[in-house]
Amino acid sequence: MENQEQKTIVKRKDKALLTALALFALVMAGIAVVGLMLLKQPTEVTQGQADCDAVRVSGKLPGRIVKFYVQEGDYVHKGDKLVSIYSSTVEAKHYQAKSMQEAAASQNQKAEKGTRDELKKSAYNVWQQAIAAQTIAQKTYQRMENLFAQGVITEQKRDEAKAAYEAATAQANAAKSQYDMALRGAQQEDKNATRSMENAARGTVKEVESLLEDQVLTAPCDGEVSQIYPREGELVATGTPIMSISMLDDMWVSFSVREALLKDLPMGKEVQVTIPALGDTTATMSIYHIQDMGSYAVWQAAKANGQYDSKTFEVKARPVTPVPNLRPGMSVILKK
Repeated sequence: MENQEQKTIVKRKDKALLTALALFALVMAGIAVVGLMLLKQPTEVTQGQADCDAVRVSGKLPGRIVKFYVQEGDYVHKGDKLVSIYSSTVEAKHYQAKSMQEAAASQNQKAEKGTRDELKKSAYNVWQQAIAAQTIAQKTYQRMENLFAQGVITEQKRDEAKAAYEAATAQANAAKSQYDMALRGAQQEDKNATRSMENAARGTVKEVESLLEDQVLTAPCDGEVSQIYPREGELVATGTPIMSISMLDDMWVSFSVREALLKDLPMGKEVQVTIPALGDTTATMSIYHIQDMGSYAVWQAAKANGQYDSKTFEVKARPVTPVPNLRPGMSVILKK
């Protein structure tokens, strides 16, 4: 009887254990079904960057920075004064050109009125002045040639000095010819020549004055002064960038997108983006540019079969309405 009772107790325990295991399996199956029902596809996120066009301000006048009228971060309008540059060399060239113009004018008057002793003397003085200028240009060229041989200056600087020397030589020869004509007496051809020399001298003056126009550089457009490169007192060469002006009124965003996702980003489509730096502000932007980024931005397939190389495209979008406080460099999130 006792054995029978023990067997009955064991059977009851086994039955309870099997029942508990079955209930546990049903609960786990239910949890799995609910998890599958709640499972969602991960959101595709593409991060871009805000940017805008920028204009680099530079001038034709080589010289020293005298004064900045703006600072980094200032908003300027087209035509506002930005910086003042002074060049003693160009000022000297302007004075020299004016002197040559006056001398050429005197030569022209001499040819028109006929040769007189004072005109002969004037022609001689012009010739001597041209010889002096030629001598200076020759010495300058020789110094530049030596510096170039030593690797101190560029070939362009040496060539500029050579051109100046050759020009001075030509002017000296022309002045000598004018003096010889004064001695012989002016003919009609001589009058035409002196008139041409005066016009050429006047053109030289205008050329130098065009450089002096860049003594004060002005803003070429509206925008924010994003960066100033030199400092006051520094020397700048012709064409050296002085500062950059960011055109914040025309912001855009650039995304790098795999070509498999381009089907959802056609030209002209308006997309919703989030800007974390502005407190997750949302904005609507319109796609206006799609371009292949080149072979360096190609994702190579890992397998020969079943996969293919995928290119990356640059997609640009512009805000449909201006986004306050959006600045270049801010991250922009595109979710699909």
